[in-house]
Amino acid sequence: MAAAIICRKDMILLARRKPESHLGGLWEFPGGKKEVGETLEDCLRREVREELGVDISEPLPFHALHYQYPEKVMELNFFTCSIIQGIPQALECAEIAWVYKHELNSFAFPPADIPVVHKILQSGSLAG
Repeated sequence: MAAAIICRKDMILLARRKPESHLGGLWEFPGGKKEVGETLEDCLRREVREELGVDISEPLPFHALHYQYPEKVMELNFFTCSIIQGIPQALECAEIAWVYKHELNSFAFPPADIPVVHKILQSGSLAG
C-alpha cells in the first residue's frame, strides 16, 4: 500500500474513511493498494487522482512499516508530496480536511497510521 502525506505550506491533507468501509469514520492519509505491475509511486498518483481528483508532485519516501491487523498484515509506504494540479475533493472518502501538523493528535487514525503520525509530529518541515 502507498499513502500520501500531501503538504501545503504548514498543513497536511487528511481523508476520512466512509462509515461503511473497513475502519469507517477514521482519518487517514490518502492512498491505496498497488495494482500488478505498478510502482508504489504510480499507485499513489493513481489513488490520489481517484480519491481526490488532483495530481501530485513526485512522491518522496517518508516512512515504511508492516502492521499486523487481526485479519491481515499490511505493508504501508508513506510518501510526502504536494498538489500540482486541481482542487482536492472528497470523491471516494467521506470528507477531507487540511490540518496543521500540531492538530494531528485531535484526529482518530487507523492503528497502522499512528507510528507515522508520531514521526510527522517529531519531524521538522515536511517537503512535498
